[in-house]
Amino acid sequence: MTALSEELEQAGWTPVCSYPDLLPERGVCALVGGRQIALFRAFDGTLFAIGNRDPFSGAHVLSRGIMGTRAGEPVVASPMHKQAFSLATGVCLDDPATAVPTYPVRLTGETVEVGTG
Repeated sequence: MTALSEELEQAGWTPVCSYPDLLPERGVCALVGGRQIALFRAFDGTLFAIGNRDPFSGAHVLSRGIMGTRAGEPVVASPMHKQAFSLATGVCLDDPATAVPTYPVRLTGETVEVGTG
């Protein structure tokens, strides 16, 4: 880890990857602060970060889900049982009593950073 990376992490942001490495409408998984985070980039460039664990199956697979929209809301469908989770709120649209954590995400230059604090 570089001195800049350590400084950012201490400030509550962890550099994860380069923006061009995130393909539109595809997810990737990153380990941030000991947690698996699923990162997504929408076609319009918006970035989302949610917990990677599917609460219905217990598997860490949401980064492999299909990204899309439901009623205008950006979602990812779990590859296990196809429940749709809002990328903005983490709430399951098929079972609103269930949710995954969401994380702040930002772009600093060409670097995607996830909030850790």
